Amino acid sequence: MSANKPTNTSYKHSSHKKLNPKKLPPKKLHNSKWTALKPLKKEKHFLVTEVEFDEEGAVIHCLIEAVISNRSYAIDWTDLKNETKWRQGWN
Repeated sequence: MSANKPTNTSYKHSSHKKLNPKKLPPKKLHNSKWTALKPLKKEKHFLVTEVEFDEEGAVIHCLIEAVISNRSYAIDWTDLKNETKWRQGWN
C-alpha cells in the first residue's frame, strides 16, 4: 500500500458546514447549533428548536434550548450574529 494516498478534496459534508454568522439566512436557523461564549448556569451549548416566520419571511419567534439542562429561551435571532456572544457550532 502506498504511503501517499490520494485525498478527495472536493468532498464536503453539508450538515457540518458552518455559515458566516453575519450572513446567516433565517431559513437555516432551525436545528442549528450554537455555543455561548459567556455561559450562564453552566449552559454553554444550544440548539435552535423553533423558528416562526411572518407572511413576508421575517423571523417573529426564535427559541433556543440548552443541551445540558433542556431549558428553552426565546431570543432575538439577530443576537446570534453577535460574535462576542455566540459562535456557531458546539466548540
